[in-house]
Amino acid sequence: MSAPTESRASLPAAAPHPRPAPDTAPNTAANPPHTPPGTTAVRAPDAAPAPALDWRLRFGALSLVWGFSFLLIKVGTDGYAPFQVTLGRLLFGTLVLAVAMAWKRERLPRGARTWGHLAVAALFLNALPFSLFAYSELTIPSTLAGICNATSPLWGMALSMVALSEDRPTRRRVAGLGIGFLGVLTVLGAWQGFHGLDAAGTAMALLASLSYPIGWIYVRRTLVGSGHSNLSLTGAQLLLATVQLAVVTPLFTSAPTHFALVPLLAVIALGALGTGFAVLIQYGLVAEVGPTTAQMVTYFIPVIATAAGVAVLGESLTWSTPVGAAIVLAGAALTQTRAGNSPSRPKNPS
Repeated sequence: MSAPTESRASLPAAAPHPRPAPDTAPNTAANPPHTPPGTTAVRAPDAAPAPALDWRLRFGALSLVWGFSFLLIKVGTDGYAPFQVTLGRLLFGTLVLAVAMAWKRERLPRGARTWGHLAVAALFLNALPFSLFAYSELTIPSTLAGICNATSPLWGMALSMVALSEDRPTRRRVAGLGIGFLGVLTVLGAWQGFHGLDAAGTAMALLASLSYPIGWIYVRRTLVGSGHSNLSLTGAQLLLATVQLAVVTPLFTSAPTHFALVPLLAVIALGALGTGFAVLIQYGLVAEVGPTTAQMVTYFIPVIATAAGVAVLGESLTWSTPVGAAIVLAGAALTQTRAGNSPSRPKNPS
């Protein structure tokens, strides 16, 4: 979600889930968990007083919020259609950002061109991946969705090598890409012929993770240097994503005849905490400790998502899931390294 440091933009947020992205990318929020990620950061933040809470506590809170987002999606879809869950998530997330903007006296960006680019960012960083994750969890466990989300850095590196000429591959990063996708095959049980796996649901979760880096690359090419603050751009982006879902949802779903309380509370928490509040936390973290440290939240999300799915929802867990997830994360970490073994700046994550 996020804010830049060193006078350069970082990249997206909100999501269930955030994810690391290519160097020098802008921060476009509301991506994850969903990262999450994952905000279009294009301007260094103004000096601000020291936060009341230590950054490590806020980092832990962000990890928990985005990690639990997949569980909240699963609970939400028990009572509402996937598009309704996504619309509610975006609506409550936008309300949180609106309050934050009013508190800081921030205004929405101006210019039809900027709004046009933000509409595309809203589609690929919010509306599309959030909806895909919600639909995927109709047929796959939240643990698998959380692990699929962790493949976003792998997709990002593969796409950036094609779309961003300055993002040159190294042997270490290419090796990370191969290791990461080997981890995906391990999670999915490829040696068993993907037995018992819902192909459509898994494909939607992987496509959701692919959507984030597509959005990141688009933002990097179109919105870097626009002069607007992260909070302003993120608020506008979430607003546009909400409008997109408000248009689409009635076309594919009918209004609920009753409102199931627990799923409704899950949707509210998913939006207010996992999308809105998480974006604000990530923004502050990137501003305080830098994108390299802040992006490390990506590696905690699948661990928390798996633990939450097993402990709270009673989802089954075989040895291949944690082993494969560890391989995916190792590969993702390698794809974020640069010459001199320094990790790249994040650009976003559900």
